[in-house]
Amino acid sequence: MSEEQTFEQLFNESLEHDSNIRPGEIVKGKVITVKPDEIVLNIGAKGDGIITRSEYSNDNSLDLTTVVKEGDEMEAKVLKGKAGDEQVLLTYKRLAADRGNKKLEEAFNNKEVLTARVVKVLDGGLSVVYEGARVFIPASLVSDTYEKDLNKYNGQEIEFMITEFNPRRRRVIGDRKCLLVSRMAERQKELLEKLHVGDIIEGQVKNVTDFGAFVDLGDIDGLLHISEMSWGHVESPKKVFKVGETLRVFIKDIQGTKIALSLKFPDENPWIDAASKYAVGTIVKGRVARMTDFGAFIELEPGIDALLHVSQISRDHVEKPSDVLKSGQEVEAKVVDFNEGDHKISLSIKALSGPADDEAGSASLDAEETPAAEEAVKEAPAEE
Repeated sequence: MSEEQTFEQLFNESLEHDSNIRPGEIVKGKVITVKPDEIVLNIGAKGDGIITRSEYSNDNSLDLTTVVKEGDEMEAKVLKGKAGDEQVLLTYKRLAADRGNKKLEEAFNNKEVLTARVVKVLDGGLSVVYEGARVFIPASLVSDTYEKDLNKYNGQEIEFMITEFNPRRRRVIGDRKCLLVSRMAERQKELLEKLHVGDIIEGQVKNVTDFGAFVDLGDIDGLLHISEMSWGHVESPKKVFKVGETLRVFIKDIQGTKIALSLKFPDENPWIDAASKYAVGTIVKGRVARMTDFGAFIELEPGIDALLHVSQISRDHVEKPSDVLKSGQEVEAKVVDFNEGDHKISLSIKALSGPADDEAGSASLDAEETPAAEEAVKEAPAEE
């Protein structure tokens, strides 16, 4: 009686196995033979199950003997065949992809961060495989900065999130950029909490433009505007700074994530002791910095320019400063007026002759200075 029961059980089991032998069904089997390009499984049916290299992996150079051995148990999906066939074609990679897609769907719904290896660099982005399922990461979503060459990611494990999941249309899209942006924002927030107006910090010049330089302070950039580069006049930031150069700057202002930097340290302000250095009557030397029709601006030192009015250049009549002066020329003159509040200094070459001429020169300056000249002098500090 027990033998009949055993036979019946075996017969029923064979029927159960045979019922699974149709395309799309999942079968279990034991590895009986492994070749470099083929795996043979005993799936409990009349015929054996065959998994070719191309149906095990997308790696056409993979030696299957290095990943599977005889006696291993594994699952596979029926690709082609039916009960009674001498051979049944199976696929392992498609079963893995199906299961991987289920996990990708869960990750998409739960907004999980995944890690997978880049298996191929494409023209438009990266192809990664997560537990047998493929994910495409467009080039625009690989990094938070533009990267022309993505080959450096080939073979690397990277983190990403699934932002679009539609396996039927073969659209499973990953996004690495969102993680980088989010983490950068967190680091910036932490850094901004530590920074205060007036702090002196070091940073590296990241980019130089016509209007200033962007300085990397570590996870956030600060702008060093051309007007804050020196107490003196800066013609072009590109002539002063180089990318990669380390600067010691102080924070002038913080507005949200925008940080204004300056190299005009208050204790180095040339106007601090200007009253004693450039008192009325003092004879000074300076360089012709720039000229207008009404006068020449003489740089006495970086950050301090004085106006030499056209009427004070010579005892002879001068139509315009450029008729007798040249840019960069060194001149000697006497201070005839000093206005500390407005940061204005007036010079006279005529006044070098003597006190009488000094007074005459000063009077002449007051009489001849035009409204346009006064306005230019007012604006002079801003031009620095």
